Amino acid sequence: MSDERAPLLDDLLAAEEPSGGRRSGRRWRVALVSVVVIALVLVAGTAAAGLWVRHRLASNIETLADPFSPIAEVDRAPAQVVAPGEDPATNVLVLGSDSRISAGDPSQWEVGAQRTDAMMLIQISGDREDVSVMSIPRDSWVEIPGYGENKINAAFSFGGPSLTIQTVETLTGVRIDHVVVADFESFSDITDAIGGVIINLKEPTTLAGTYVEAGSQQLNGEQALAFARERKSLPNGDFDRVKRQQAWMRAMVASVLNNGVLSDPGRLYDFLTTVTRTLAVDEGFTIDEMQSLALSLSGIHSTDITFMTVPTAGTGTSADGQSIVLIDEVAAAPLFEAYQNDTVEEYLAANPDAVSLLPATVN
Repeated sequence: MSDERAPLLDDLLAAEEPSGGRRSGRRWRVALVSVVVIALVLVAGTAAAGLWVRHRLASNIETLADPFSPIAEVDRAPAQVVAPGEDPATNVLVLGSDSRISAGDPSQWEVGAQRTDAMMLIQISGDREDVSVMSIPRDSWVEIPGYGENKINAAFSFGGPSLTIQTVETLTGVRIDHVVVADFESFSDITDAIGGVIINLKEPTTLAGTYVEAGSQQLNGEQALAFARERKSLPNGDFDRVKRQQAWMRAMVASVLNNGVLSDPGRLYDFLTTVTRTLAVDEGFTIDEMQSLALSLSGIHSTDITFMTVPTAGTGTSADGQSIVLIDEVAAAPLFEAYQNDTVEEYLAANPDAVSLLPATVN
Protein backbone atom coordinates (compact mmCIF):
# COMPACT_ATOMS: atom_id res chain seq x y z
CA MET A 1 0.00 0.00 0.00
CA SER A 2 1.30 3.43 -0.89
CA ASP A 3 2.53 5.80 1.80
CA GLU A 4 2.71 8.78 -0.56
CA ARG A 5 1.02 12.01 0.42
CA ALA A 6 -1.87 13.42 -1.50
CA PRO A 7 -0.35 15.90 -4.01
CA LEU A 8 -2.41 18.83 -2.77
CA LEU A 9 -1.24 18.29 0.80
CA ASP A 10 2.31 17.61 -0.36
CA ASP A 11 2.42 21.03 -1.99
CA LEU A 12 1.06 22.64 1.17
CA LEU A 13 3.65 21.13 3.48
CA ALA A 14 6.61 21.27 1.10
CA ALA A 15 6.41 25.04 1.09
CA GLU A 16 6.93 25.29 4.84
CA GLU A 17 8.61 22.09 6.08
CA PRO A 18 12.10 22.87 7.43
CA SER A 19 15.03 20.89 6.13
CA GLY A 20 16.24 20.08 9.62
CA GLY A 21 15.79 20.79 13.32
CA ARG A 22 13.55 19.36 15.99
CA ARG A 23 10.41 19.23 13.84
CA SER A 24 11.88 17.87 10.59
CA GLY A 25 10.99 14.26 11.44
CA ARG A 26 7.29 14.88 12.01
CA ARG A 27 4.59 14.51 9.38
CA TRP A 28 1.32 16.26 8.93
CA ARG A 29 1.43 19.24 11.24
CA VAL A 30 -1.28 21.18 9.50
CA ALA A 31 -2.21 24.86 9.87
CA LEU A 32 -4.64 25.32 12.57
CA VAL A 33 -5.61 21.79 13.23
CA SER A 34 -9.32 21.96 12.85
CA VAL A 35 -11.64 24.05 10.78
CA VAL A 36 -13.32 25.05 14.02
CA VAL A 37 -10.22 26.83 15.31
CA ILE A 38 -9.48 28.35 11.91
CA ALA A 39 -12.99 29.78 11.85
CA LEU A 40 -12.54 31.44 15.23
CA VAL A 41 -9.25 33.00 14.16
CA LEU A 42 -10.59 34.18 10.81
CA VAL A 43 -13.75 35.61 12.35
CA ALA A 44 -11.61 37.73 14.65
CA GLY A 45 -9.37 38.69 11.76
CA THR A 46 -12.24 40.17 9.76
CA ALA A 47 -12.16 43.21 12.05
CA ALA A 48 -9.65 44.81 9.71
CA ALA A 49 -12.12 44.55 6.81
CA GLY A 50 -14.99 46.07 8.76
CA LEU A 51 -16.63 45.79 12.14
CA TRP A 52 -19.97 45.00 10.57
CA VAL A 53 -18.56 41.89 8.88
CA ARG A 54 -17.00 40.81 12.17
CA HIS A 55 -20.23 41.40 14.05
CA ARG A 56 -22.34 39.57 11.49
CA LEU A 57 -20.13 36.51 11.48
CA ALA A 58 -19.75 36.55 15.26
CA SER A 59 -23.54 36.64 15.63
CA ASN A 60 -23.70 33.26 13.89
CA ILE A 61 -21.77 31.63 16.72
CA GLU A 62 -24.07 30.44 19.49
CA THR A 63 -23.08 30.99 23.11
CA LEU A 64 -23.18 28.37 25.84
CA ALA A 65 -24.27 29.46 29.30
CA ASP A 66 -21.12 29.31 31.42
CA PRO A 67 -20.21 25.58 31.36
CA PHE A 68 -17.51 26.06 34.00
CA SER A 69 -19.67 27.48 36.80
CA PRO A 70 -21.37 24.13 37.70
CA ILE A 71 -17.94 22.62 38.46
CA ALA A 72 -16.71 23.21 42.00
CA GLU A 73 -13.22 24.71 42.06
CA VAL A 74 -12.00 21.80 44.20
CA ASP A 75 -13.05 19.44 41.39
CA ARG A 76 -11.17 21.31 38.69
CA ALA A 77 -7.63 20.72 37.45
CA PRO A 78 -5.17 23.25 38.87
CA ALA A 79 -4.17 26.23 36.77
CA GLN A 80 -0.71 26.22 35.23
CA VAL A 81 1.94 27.89 37.38
CA VAL A 82 4.07 30.32 35.36
CA ALA A 83 7.08 32.46 36.17
CA PRO A 84 6.62 36.22 36.57
CA GLY A 85 6.29 37.91 33.20
CA GLU A 86 5.30 34.71 31.38
CA ASP A 87 1.87 33.81 30.03
CA PRO A 88 0.16 30.43 30.57
CA ALA A 89 -0.90 28.19 27.74
CA THR A 90 -4.49 28.40 26.48
CA ASN A 91 -6.38 25.10 26.42
CA VAL A 92 -9.47 24.72 24.23
CA LEU A 93 -11.66 21.61 24.26
CA VAL A 94 -13.28 21.06 20.86
CA LEU A 95 -16.25 18.70 20.74
CA GLY A 96 -17.87 17.40 17.58
CA SER A 97 -21.51 16.62 18.38
CA ASP A 98 -24.50 15.49 16.37
CA SER A 99 -26.05 18.92 17.02
CA ARG A 100 -24.94 22.11 18.73
CA ILE A 101 -26.60 23.60 21.78
CA SER A 102 -28.76 26.63 21.13
CA ALA A 103 -27.87 30.03 22.60
CA GLY A 104 -27.37 28.95 26.18
CA ASP A 105 -30.88 27.48 26.43
CA PRO A 106 -30.60 24.38 28.65
CA SER A 107 -33.77 22.98 27.12
CA GLN A 108 -31.73 22.36 23.95
CA TRP A 109 -29.65 19.74 25.76
CA GLU A 110 -31.39 16.64 27.08
CA VAL A 111 -29.92 13.80 29.10
CA GLY A 112 -29.11 10.89 26.83
CA ALA A 113 -29.89 12.81 23.65
CA GLN A 114 -26.34 13.51 22.45
CA ARG A 115 -22.88 12.03 22.50
CA THR A 116 -19.70 13.46 21.02
CA ASP A 117 -18.41 12.07 17.74
CA ALA A 118 -15.03 13.76 18.08
CA MET A 119 -12.99 15.22 20.93
CA MET A 120 -9.80 17.27 20.64
CA LEU A 121 -7.80 19.04 23.33
CA ILE A 122 -5.99 21.97 21.71
CA GLN A 123 -3.18 23.70 23.57
CA ILE A 124 -1.78 27.02 22.38
CA SER A 125 1.57 27.51 24.07
CA GLY A 126 2.08 30.48 26.35
CA ASP A 127 4.67 31.97 23.99
CA ARG A 128 2.20 31.49 21.10
CA GLU A 129 4.83 29.67 19.06
CA ASP A 130 3.31 26.17 19.06
CA VAL A 131 -0.09 24.49 18.90
CA SER A 132 -0.60 20.92 20.13
CA VAL A 133 -3.76 18.97 19.33
CA MET A 134 -4.57 15.69 21.05
CA SER A 135 -7.51 13.60 19.85
CA ILE A 136 -9.21 11.40 22.44
CA PRO A 137 -11.05 8.40 20.92
CA ARG A 138 -14.75 8.57 21.71
CA ASP A 139 -14.78 5.01 23.09
CA SER A 140 -11.96 5.67 25.58
CA TRP A 141 -12.81 4.03 28.91
CA VAL A 142 -12.46 6.67 31.61
CA GLU A 143 -13.78 7.79 34.99
CA ILE A 144 -16.76 10.13 34.58
CA PRO A 145 -17.23 12.10 37.82
CA GLY A 146 -20.42 10.99 39.54
CA TYR A 147 -21.10 8.17 37.07
CA GLY A 148 -18.20 5.76 37.41
CA GLU A 149 -16.36 4.29 34.45
CA ASN A 150 -17.81 4.68 30.98
CA LYS A 151 -16.91 5.70 27.46
CA ILE A 152 -15.70 9.28 27.43
CA ASN A 153 -18.34 10.36 24.93
CA ALA A 154 -21.03 9.41 27.45
CA ALA A 155 -20.03 12.42 29.57
CA PHE A 156 -21.72 14.76 27.09
CA SER A 157 -24.84 12.62 27.20
CA PHE A 158 -24.92 12.55 31.01
CA GLY A 159 -24.04 16.17 31.73
CA GLY A 160 -23.39 18.20 28.60
CA PRO A 161 -20.31 20.41 28.17
CA SER A 162 -19.79 20.89 31.93
CA LEU A 163 -19.41 17.20 32.72
CA THR A 164 -17.31 16.69 29.60
CA ILE A 165 -14.93 19.43 30.73
CA GLN A 166 -14.69 17.89 34.20
CA THR A 167 -14.12 14.42 32.72
CA VAL A 168 -11.30 15.58 30.45
CA GLU A 169 -9.70 17.55 33.27
CA THR A 170 -9.93 14.49 35.55
CA LEU A 171 -8.30 12.34 32.86
CA THR A 172 -5.51 14.70 31.84
CA GLY A 173 -4.98 17.04 34.79
CA VAL A 174 -5.10 19.91 32.28
CA ARG A 175 -7.24 22.93 33.12
CA ILE A 176 -9.51 23.86 30.21
CA ASP A 177 -10.00 27.55 29.43
CA HIS A 178 -12.60 27.38 26.67
CA VAL A 179 -14.94 24.89 25.04
CA VAL A 180 -16.20 24.81 21.46
CA VAL A 181 -19.05 22.55 20.34
CA ALA A 182 -19.29 21.99 16.60
CA ASP A 183 -22.14 20.43 14.65
CA PHE A 184 -20.27 17.53 13.07
CA GLU A 185 -22.78 16.91 10.29
CA SER A 186 -22.56 20.53 9.16
CA PHE A 187 -18.94 19.91 8.23
CA SER A 188 -20.46 18.33 5.14
CA ASP A 189 -21.77 21.77 4.13
CA ILE A 190 -18.37 23.31 4.86
CA THR A 191 -16.72 20.76 2.60
CA ASP A 192 -19.06 21.63 -0.25
CA ALA A 193 -18.52 25.36 0.38
CA ILE A 194 -14.79 24.98 -0.30
CA GLY A 195 -15.25 22.81 -3.38
CA GLY A 196 -14.66 19.41 -1.79
CA VAL A 197 -11.55 17.84 -0.28
CA ILE A 198 -8.77 15.52 -1.41
CA ILE A 199 -8.18 12.54 0.88
CA ASN A 200 -5.62 9.80 0.29
CA LEU A 201 -7.31 6.40 0.79
CA LYS A 202 -5.47 3.17 1.47
CA GLU A 203 -8.24 0.97 0.14
CA PRO A 204 -11.19 1.35 -2.25
CA THR A 205 -14.47 1.96 -0.47
CA THR A 206 -18.10 2.95 -0.92
CA LEU A 207 -19.03 6.39 0.42
CA ALA A 208 -22.60 7.70 0.41
CA GLY A 209 -23.53 5.11 -2.20
CA THR A 210 -20.58 5.88 -4.49
CA TYR A 211 -17.67 3.51 -5.10
CA VAL A 212 -14.35 5.31 -4.57
CA GLU A 213 -10.96 3.96 -5.66
CA ALA A 214 -7.87 3.90 -3.46
CA GLY A 215 -5.40 6.77 -3.68
CA SER A 216 -5.92 10.53 -3.72
CA GLN A 217 -9.62 11.15 -4.28
CA GLN A 218 -11.80 14.24 -4.44
CA LEU A 219 -14.75 13.86 -2.04
CA ASN A 220 -17.84 16.00 -1.71
CA GLY A 221 -19.40 16.85 1.64
CA GLU A 222 -21.72 13.86 1.83
CA GLN A 223 -18.94 11.46 0.92
CA ALA A 224 -16.51 13.04 3.40
CA LEU A 225 -19.09 12.78 6.19
CA ALA A 226 -19.64 9.10 5.41
CA PHE A 227 -15.87 8.62 5.38
CA ALA A 228 -15.46 10.22 8.83
CA ARG A 229 -18.47 8.51 10.39
CA GLU A 230 -17.61 4.93 9.43
CA ARG A 231 -16.27 2.68 12.18
CA LYS A 232 -17.66 -0.86 12.17
CA SER A 233 -16.05 -1.89 8.88
CA LEU A 234 -12.63 -0.49 9.80
CA PRO A 235 -9.94 -2.97 10.91
CA ASN A 236 -8.98 -0.90 13.96
CA GLY A 237 -12.42 0.45 14.83
CA ASP A 238 -12.35 3.70 16.79
CA PHE A 239 -8.62 4.21 16.17
CA ASP A 240 -9.20 4.33 12.43
CA ARG A 241 -12.27 6.51 12.95
CA VAL A 242 -10.13 9.11 14.75
CA LYS A 243 -7.61 9.02 11.91
CA ARG A 244 -10.40 9.58 9.41
CA GLN A 245 -11.70 12.58 11.35
CA GLN A 246 -8.21 14.05 11.49
CA ALA A 247 -7.68 13.38 7.79
CA TRP A 248 -10.91 15.20 6.95
CA MET A 249 -9.90 18.22 9.04
CA ARG A 250 -6.47 18.18 7.45
CA ALA A 251 -7.94 18.02 3.96
CA MET A 252 -10.37 20.89 4.63
CA VAL A 253 -7.53 23.12 5.78
CA ALA A 254 -5.52 22.23 2.69
CA SER A 255 -8.48 22.93 0.41
CA VAL A 256 -9.04 26.35 1.99
CA LEU A 257 -5.38 27.28 1.61
CA ASN A 258 -4.94 25.94 -1.92
CA ASN A 259 -8.25 26.70 -3.62
CA GLY A 260 -8.14 30.48 -3.37
CA VAL A 261 -10.74 30.75 -0.61
CA LEU A 262 -8.68 33.14 1.51
CA SER A 263 -7.87 35.43 -1.42
CA ASP A 264 -11.47 35.75 -2.67
CA PRO A 265 -13.53 37.99 -0.33
CA GLY A 266 -16.84 36.58 -1.55
CA ARG A 267 -15.84 32.94 -1.16
CA LEU A 268 -14.17 33.69 2.17
CA TYR A 269 -17.32 35.31 3.52
CA ASP A 270 -19.49 32.40 2.32
CA PHE A 271 -17.06 29.93 3.87
CA LEU A 272 -16.96 31.75 7.20
CA THR A 273 -20.74 32.10 7.23
CA THR A 274 -21.11 28.34 6.80
CA VAL A 275 -18.47 27.52 9.41
CA THR A 276 -19.67 29.91 12.10
CA ARG A 277 -23.20 28.55 11.86
CA THR A 278 -21.87 25.22 13.12
CA LEU A 279 -20.34 26.58 16.34
CA ALA A 280 -21.29 27.11 19.96
CA VAL A 281 -18.70 28.49 22.39
CA ASP A 282 -18.57 29.23 26.11
CA GLU A 283 -19.72 32.74 26.94
CA GLY A 284 -16.24 33.68 28.12
CA PHE A 285 -14.81 33.08 24.65
CA THR A 286 -15.77 36.55 23.45
CA ILE A 287 -15.04 38.03 20.05
CA ASP A 288 -12.49 40.33 21.73
CA GLU A 289 -10.64 37.34 23.18
CA MET A 290 -10.80 35.59 19.80
CA GLN A 291 -9.29 38.66 18.16
CA SER A 292 -6.53 38.85 20.76
CA LEU A 293 -5.80 35.16 20.26
CA ALA A 294 -5.78 35.60 16.48
CA LEU A 295 -3.27 38.43 16.66
CA SER A 296 -1.02 36.47 19.02
CA LEU A 297 -1.00 33.55 16.56
CA SER A 298 -0.05 35.65 13.54
CA GLY A 299 3.40 34.07 13.40
CA ILE A 300 2.20 30.45 13.55
CA HIS A 301 3.04 28.21 10.56
CA SER A 302 2.00 24.68 9.68
CA THR A 303 5.30 23.36 11.04
CA ASP A 304 4.38 24.74 14.46
CA ILE A 305 1.32 22.47 14.77
CA THR A 306 1.44 18.95 16.20
CA PHE A 307 -1.52 16.62 15.58
CA MET A 308 -1.57 13.51 17.81
CA THR A 309 -3.76 10.88 19.48
CA VAL A 310 -3.71 10.05 23.18
CA PRO A 311 -1.59 6.91 23.79
CA THR A 312 -3.73 3.79 23.97
CA ALA A 313 -3.22 0.15 24.93
CA GLY A 314 -5.60 -1.41 22.44
CA THR A 315 -9.24 -2.34 22.80
CA GLY A 316 -11.24 -4.39 25.27
CA THR A 317 -14.70 -5.18 26.54
CA SER A 318 -16.29 -3.58 29.59
CA ALA A 319 -18.09 -5.57 32.28
CA ASP A 320 -21.40 -4.69 30.67
CA GLY A 321 -20.26 -5.84 27.23
CA GLN A 322 -19.29 -2.56 25.58
CA SER A 323 -16.41 -2.45 23.09
CA ILE A 324 -13.97 0.09 24.52
CA VAL A 325 -10.60 1.75 23.92
CA LEU A 326 -8.06 1.38 26.72
CA ILE A 327 -5.86 4.38 27.44
CA ASP A 328 -2.21 3.51 28.10
CA GLU A 329 -1.90 5.24 31.45
CA VAL A 330 1.86 4.76 31.70
CA ALA A 331 2.53 6.23 28.25
CA ALA A 332 -0.09 8.95 28.61
CA ALA A 333 1.08 10.24 32.01
CA PRO A 334 4.20 12.11 30.80
CA LEU A 335 2.27 13.54 27.84
CA PHE A 336 -0.46 14.80 30.16
CA GLU A 337 2.22 16.28 32.42
CA ALA A 338 3.72 18.07 29.43
CA TYR A 339 0.29 19.52 28.65
CA GLN A 340 -0.05 20.62 32.27
CA ASN A 341 3.30 22.41 32.19
CA ASP A 342 3.19 23.79 28.63
CA THR A 343 6.18 21.67 27.61
CA VAL A 344 4.62 19.50 24.90
CA GLU A 345 7.12 20.49 22.20
CA GLU A 346 10.05 19.74 24.49
CA TYR A 347 8.53 16.38 25.47
CA LEU A 348 7.92 15.33 21.87
CA ALA A 349 11.40 16.43 20.81
CA ALA A 350 12.87 14.18 23.50
CA ASN A 351 10.38 11.36 22.83
CA PRO A 352 9.64 11.41 19.07
CA ASP A 353 7.95 7.99 19.12
CA ALA A 354 5.79 8.66 22.17
CA VAL A 355 2.60 9.55 20.31
CA SER A 356 0.72 8.41 17.23
CA LEU A 357 0.81 10.94 14.39
CA LEU A 358 -1.60 10.93 11.47
CA PRO A 359 -0.25 8.84 8.55
CA ALA A 360 -0.26 9.96 4.93
CA THR A 361 -2.96 7.47 3.96
CA VAL A 362 -5.85 6.20 6.05
CA ASN A 363 -7.98 3.05 6.15
